[in-house]
Amino acid sequence: MKLQRHPLALAAASAVLGSALLALAVHAADDKKSDKPAAAAKAALSVTTTTPQTATLPLRIGANGNIAAWQEASIGTEANGLRLAEVKVGVGDVVKRGQVLAVFAPDTIQAELNQTRATVGEAEATLAEAAANAQRARELATTGALSAQQINQYLTAERTAKARLDATRAAAKVQELRLRQTQVLAPDHGVISSRSATVGAVMPAGQEMFRLIRQGKLEWRAEVPSVDLGRVKPGMTVSVIAPNGNRIAGKVRMIGPTVDDKTRNGLVYVDLLADGEAKAGMFARGDFEIGTGQALTLPQSAVQLREGFSYVMRVGADAKVAETKVTVGRRVGDKVEITGGLDPSARVVASGGAFLADGDVVRVVEAAPPKATAGTTTNASGTAAAATAATAATK
Repeated sequence: MKLQRHPLALAAASAVLGSALLALAVHAADDKKSDKPAAAAKAALSVTTTTPQTATLPLRIGANGNIAAWQEASIGTEANGLRLAEVKVGVGDVVKRGQVLAVFAPDTIQAELNQTRATVGEAEATLAEAAANAQRARELATTGALSAQQINQYLTAERTAKARLDATRAAAKVQELRLRQTQVLAPDHGVISSRSATVGAVMPAGQEMFRLIRQGKLEWRAEVPSVDLGRVKPGMTVSVIAPNGNRIAGKVRMIGPTVDDKTRNGLVYVDLLADGEAKAGMFARGDFEIGTGQALTLPQSAVQLREGFSYVMRVGADAKVAETKVTVGRRVGDKVEITGGLDPSARVVASGGAFLADGDVVRVVEAAPPKATAGTTTNASGTAAAATAATAATK
């Protein structure tokens, strides 16, 4: 019996020994693998960095207001009860001083003028006769041929005829003036802003027919807070932004003498020097240039706007980026003023920050020369290759 069980025992022992050797080999391999250093994290993007730079920026006061006519003239009729025969201009027409804008039918006035001129001729004849009689009476005064009463009558008749002639001549002047008033003339150079004249209408004296923007000049009536009024001076340069985004140069003409007791804003009247883009009635915003000052700036490409806040991607010593909220101020050209939230010596991603997340590892590269053509750069995730190339070329 013992001789038969011996081979089985040997086989079992061999199996146990093999399992133990296999376990030792696996354990040794794990120990060897654990001794290797951890692989470094792969960079998410190749970027260039920049730091805040000190720059001289203009100091400005912003304001809003309406664009209006510098001065507006109301043009009406002086003739009463005449029919409007012709209207020569419309809204938007540029006119000159003395130009005929409208014409009334002159028939009635012309007939009255002719009648008055006939009366003048009659009065002149009467005066000539009275003057001749008076002259004869003066010559006969010393001879006694005429009584003093008759002489006085002749002299009085002369004075009366002269007065009647002056009256009829004045009446003729009135009719001539009324005839001239049948033509409505422009009182100044400018642009017609409104028209209410209609051909065929019989208009009373004084009724408005046209409105004229004198000399075509417009002004911006800026509403400036009372705390800033003291810094605004006549002659100061102003940049007015029209609703279409174009800038219009202006100059402060005067500052209103009062401040609104409800809004605490004062009116500043700004002459628009180039008003081709502006129209009366527009609402516009603008900036008063009050000087210059030093400020820390970053390129606009380095500042990201999300959810109403501004952020930059700050690069740490370990090449990791940290999303940092900053406060911004003025924007001039491609520069943005940084007023808080960032150390002046901090390094930030110059561009391409929108493709990075907080904590990403980046590879910092030198900026390409200005004239060099940026090549195509790929990142670890395989996205935004074109943006990476632009990032590598921008500082």
